[in-house]
Amino acid sequence: MKRVPAQRRPWVRLDNAANIFLAARSDVDSKVFRLAAELDEPIVPEVLQEALDRVFAQYPLFSAVLRQGVFWYYLQQSDLRPTVSEETGPPVQHLYHHQRHDLLFRVVYRGRRISVEIFHALTDGTGALWFFEDLLTEYVGLRHVEEFHAVQGATETKQDFTVDAFTHWFRSTSEPVTFEDDATAAVESPSTELPAEVEDGQPATTRRRHRRRDVLRMRGTHSPDLRTRVIELSMPVRPVLRLAKAEGVSLTIYLLAVFFDSVRRTRVQTQSLPRTLTCSVPVNLRQFFPTASGRNFFATTMLAHTYTGDDDMDSISGVCADLDRQLRQVLTKEGLARKIRRLVRFERNPALRIIPRPLKDVILGTANALSNRGITLAISNLGRVVLPEPVARHVGRLYLHVAAVRPQFGAVSHGDQLTISFTSPFIETDYHAAFVRHLTEAGIPVEVNANRVTADELAEVDR
Repeated sequence: MKRVPAQRRPWVRLDNAANIFLAARSDVDSKVFRLAAELDEPIVPEVLQEALDRVFAQYPLFSAVLRQGVFWYYLQQSDLRPTVSEETGPPVQHLYHHQRHDLLFRVVYRGRRISVEIFHALTDGTGALWFFEDLLTEYVGLRHVEEFHAVQGATETKQDFTVDAFTHWFRSTSEPVTFEDDATAAVESPSTELPAEVEDGQPATTRRRHRRRDVLRMRGTHSPDLRTRVIELSMPVRPVLRLAKAEGVSLTIYLLAVFFDSVRRTRVQTQSLPRTLTCSVPVNLRQFFPTASGRNFFATTMLAHTYTGDDDMDSISGVCADLDRQLRQVLTKEGLARKIRRLVRFERNPALRIIPRPLKDVILGTANALSNRGITLAISNLGRVVLPEPVARHVGRLYLHVAAVRPQFGAVSHGDQLTISFTSPFIETDYHAAFVRHLTEAGIPVEVNANRVTADELAEVDR
């Protein structure tokens, strides 16, 4: 293959969220997330490679490598080709390495499971899910040709390399714009981090109680090689939905309330510890501002609850009501647009543009570290995934794992199965056990699977 000179290749500047991922990544937190699927038969690597080749051709975004400019990082298309490999190491390991221009995703397999890991600067969970769904469809189609009537391996482009949904929706102008107007513009996207005080209608006294020093920070013991602890919970989805419906809230809010309660029961045991728990929650902006862009297009907001000793307010029902009220105040199209436009104007400040990239990394990394002091947990719920038939009958559970600097979980459902994958930089499993106890006491059967991270656990494998 003839290599095209790098300077001729399409490129696009990272949005602000992606720059934060680069500045905030560390030995503990790789800023990598994983989508995985269990199939009904062992994976055939040669077929998986053919499926990957077909899907890769449809997603120019995934051919990008990360490069460094004087003032910004940027994505540039490459002629690199991905290769599937058998999984042998820990999950969500680093994908980006300074001065190495590698692809920002990998596809691995083990037994009956296919996994795609992605560096978050490339895309978000929704963009990754589009790619993963097509990969599963191609693979199952190649393995079971007799079940498919449509021709597999279409070559149409599904994720344009340069389209920036932030630019389309939130560019500071009174005139409407189209994707074509800005598809190739190398401009900065706004930060997707919303201020902690997102509840505009809350009184100041309510906001002050969530100061960083009042928030519980999760602490624990790191594994010897700093690998991420992953604990997978699998359960039928319908009874959990019934529990959420009984509280009058979404599945996300219900699971978060149980998460908070599990941490409170295991960690908030003395009067000296902070009793306010906060959680960073991503908001998929596509549900408010439609776009076909596969690049990052989400915002984050903060939910919080302070345990006061009031049995009603501190119960699961009380926490559900509190968190649901906060989220409803945040999730309005007008409110999100107003806040993000302010961030767009800030990022396009000429003074910010001329700061050299290494100094930007220091500034963003410091700001991220300060922000982390006010966050207890994080969650991400991809919701219900619907695969086309006959793909769905060959795919069982789906999983979402996210590398984390703090405890969090990723939830996703497919068919009649819900999976909740806890990830943490710490080896402790106390609040995980409390979470499982709550569900099993409610009559929900839970299957638990955990990776090995401690020296003793890893030694058991070698015996």
